[in-house]
Amino acid sequence: MLERLNEALEHIESHLDQRIEVAELARIAVTSEYHFRRMFSALAGISLSEYIRRRRLTIAGAEVLAGEPTLLEIAVRYGYGSGEAFARAFRAVHGVGPGEARRTGAALRSQPRMSFRLVIEGSSSLRYRILEKEQFRVVGRKARVPLVHEGANQAIADFIRSIDQETMRRVTALSDQAPEGIVGVSDGLDPSRAEGTELDYYHGVVTRAEVPEDLDALTVPAGTWAVFENSGPFPQALQHLWRDVFTQWFPSNPYRSRPGPEILRTRLSQDAAQADAELWIPVERTAV
Repeated sequence: MLERLNEALEHIESHLDQRIEVAELARIAVTSEYHFRRMFSALAGISLSEYIRRRRLTIAGAEVLAGEPTLLEIAVRYGYGSGEAFARAFRAVHGVGPGEARRTGAALRSQPRMSFRLVIEGSSSLRYRILEKEQFRVVGRKARVPLVHEGANQAIADFIRSIDQETMRRVTALSDQAPEGIVGVSDGLDPSRAEGTELDYYHGVVTRAEVPEDLDALTVPAGTWAVFENSGPFPQALQHLWRDVFTQWFPSNPYRSRPGPEILRTRLSQDAAQADAELWIPVERTAV
C-alpha cells in the first residue's frame, strides 16, 4: 500500500504544472478517492490539496527568484487564473508577495517532497476485530463542531455540558446494542480532514428504537466495521488511536475505509485523566 502511495506522490511531482485529478491518484494507489484522502492526511499531517498547493508554490517560488519567466506566466503555469490570485496564494505560503520577492530576493518557505514509509514499533499493538452490522440509528443530540487533531475539543466539551441530565437519561435508556451506552459519533467530515473544518457530532446511543421527536437521529446503513481498542491518557490516547489506525493498521491489512460515521465509545477514570476507548470505523475489504 505504501509503495503505491509513493507512486501517487511521484505522479503529483510530475504534474505540478498540470491539473491533478484525485481519481487518478486513487487509481495509482489502487484504492478509493475517499480512502486515499483519508490515508494521505493521516500519514502527511496535512490535507492532499494543501500539500499540492504548497509544492506548487515552492516550485513557483524558485522560478520567481530566478527572474524569469514573467510573474503572470508563472501564475498561469501553476493553475492560477490571474496574477492577483497567484499573489494572494504566494503571500499565504511565503509571507511575501511574488513581486517583492523577485525585487528583494527575499527568503522563501519550502515544502519538501514527501515519501511514506511504515515504522513498525514492537512495543505496541492495535487490538481490533472485524464485524458485520445491520442498519442502525444513532439517537441523541447533534451539533456542528470544528475538527481538532490534538488536544481537547472545546466545542464538543461545551456542547456535551449543555445537554441536561433528563435528556441524557432518556437517551441512555434507548441503547440496545453494541457499542453500548453513550457514544460520540462524527459524521459529514470534510474530505480534506483539515484542522478547523466542520463536522456533525452526535452525543447519543446506537439503537433500533423509534426516535423521539425532540431528539436528533442518524440512520447508518448495514456494513462492515473495524473496531479498535486502547487505553491511555485522555484525550491524547483517543487521538493517537485514530492516527495509528490510519498510519499503521490500514497499510498492513486488506481493508480500506468507506464513507460513513466514526463512532467512539469512551470510558473515563474518576479524575478524567485516563480513558478506555473503542473506535468503530466503517471499512470494506480490498482485493488481495
